[in-house]
Amino acid sequence: MDATPFHAGELEAQALAGESSRGAGIRDFMPDQHRDFFALLPYLFAAGRDENGWPIATILAGPEGFVTSPTPNELAIATLPASGDPADATLSMGASIGLLGLDLRTRRRNRANGVISEREGNGLTVAVSQSFGNCAKYIQVRQHEIVPGAAAATTEELGGLDVAANALIAQSDTLFIASGSQSGLDISHRGGRPGFVRIEGGRLTVPDFAGNSYFNTFGNLLREPATSMLFIDFAKGDVLQLQGVAEVVWTGPELADIEGAKRLLKVEVTRAWRRRAVLPLRWSEPEPAPTTLATGSWRQGQAA
Repeated sequence: MDATPFHAGELEAQALAGESSRGAGIRDFMPDQHRDFFALLPYLFAAGRDENGWPIATILAGPEGFVTSPTPNELAIATLPASGDPADATLSMGASIGLLGLDLRTRRRNRANGVISEREGNGLTVAVSQSFGNCAKYIQVRQHEIVPGAAAATTEELGGLDVAANALIAQSDTLFIASGSQSGLDISHRGGRPGFVRIEGGRLTVPDFAGNSYFNTFGNLLREPATSMLFIDFAKGDVLQLQGVAEVVWTGPELADIEGAKRLLKVEVTRAWRRRAVLPLRWSEPEPAPTTLATGSWRQGQAA
């Protein structure tokens, strides 16, 4: 009998949620369809771990084909983080990395986690130890276009969530969250109606809707509550990267404040960076996923 692909935190999270999964789709190699899929992407989401052990989420961009798979256990990424990216130093040779390939044109997404086996002047090579697909729930369809000659971005380290950061979060229907454990790093997608992230000063609350029952993120956070979130201004190419301390609300009356929430994730933001117009891509207005339309918004008076 094969051993479970889940670590102790993930199994605990599944038990707390009253759900379980055999993890049949989790492999220690990438099937050919995953390898081919990564080569279609013009952007890739990544998670590294900083010098203090905290995860940080980022996005890498390049022409289609900038990610290739020489072998079923290897991804070659022909780019490095943009200048000033606070995640740059975390993506070093020998470091753990979590990867999420997500094509917003088709709602298709696949994960690949592993270790950076090589970093050169033009990119990274990742030794993949875990590969699996995720469903298309809560992913809004967006078409992208390339913006040539994007200027180098200035990185602003924020003292907290300022007016512009709050405005971006308040209008967002999509975020990416990085988390880690002794087993490695994960980066995952979360989606909902615009405003699905509640803002209360420096604390963000994200509803957790029905998913694949893997509980990779929550299982990590049970063991290591340090986390990172990435928000994108799809119209302007801006990115907002956050770090914070997470707490999961498994039960209680607060879950009724937004329709469809099975749990709540609360993150107390401790660091924030903004990089304006850093992405060489711009996206169209979203087409909400049917699963997104089946969720609700925060009850009036619940958003700060």
